Amino acid sequence: MTGFKNFILRGNLIELAVALIMALAFTAIVTATVDLIMGLIGKVGGQPDFSGWEPGGLPFGAWVTAVISFLIISAVVYFFIVLPYTKAKERFFPAEEPGTPEDVQLLEEIRDLLAAQQGRPTPGA
Repeated sequence: MTGFKNFILRGNLIELAVALIMALAFTAIVTATVDLIMGLIGKVGGQPDFSGWEPGGLPFGAWVTAVISFLIISAVVYFFIVLPYTKAKERFFPAEEPGTPEDVQLLEEIRDLLAAQQGRPTPGA
């Protein structure tokens, strides 16, 4: 029973469940946006769904519709989720300055102090 409790209370499981729920809820927004853009394509091209197009008897239109939908979904996700998230993350949580990690710097200071106590020149100098 302890193993099951640890599994259920594990932080990653809860985060994953929340992410899945949010993704499923966001699917409706993305689908509606794709339908809107496909409708605009239909106004310009006269047909928002190319599924009925079968040149030479091959169901090529369904593939064209799927590719266009995929490209629109990718653009919506990138421009409305990834790009704003990346900019907000950079603004509110800037990356740390590159440099020597604190633990390595502390070890170097200890090394230099020990070398100075023994009368040897410090390796960093």
